[in-house]
Amino acid sequence: MNNYETVFIVTPVLSEQQVQEVADKFQGVITENGGRIVNKESWGLRKLAYPIQKKTTGFYFLVEFTGEGPIINTLETQYRRDERVIRFLTFKQDKYAVEYSEKRRAKITNKQEE
Repeated sequence: MNNYETVFIVTPVLSEQQVQEVADKFQGVITENGGRIVNKESWGLRKLAYPIQKKTTGFYFLVEFTGEGPIINTLETQYRRDERVIRFLTFKQDKYAVEYSEKRRAKITNKQEE
């Protein structure tokens, strides 16, 4: 099993419920294809560095998961087919990235507990 991290940006013209449906859809794609979600975060509405499809903001989502290689092709095909997703990036984490992600999650959890 490999560790992966994917970030995708959803168009800002959707309602909160529609945005959550998009996030749930892609989490479902991961789990249906044998992946296991380790962490998911909604970063909310953020300003884009440059306009994409004449939009200057977007809803950002981060999903960390484990799975086999073919899951990436399936996931990215689904990203390309969904017109609500304006950008995405998926990459395989090495052992250092996995350690960093675990430390970052622990730090966030500690802040929420305080």
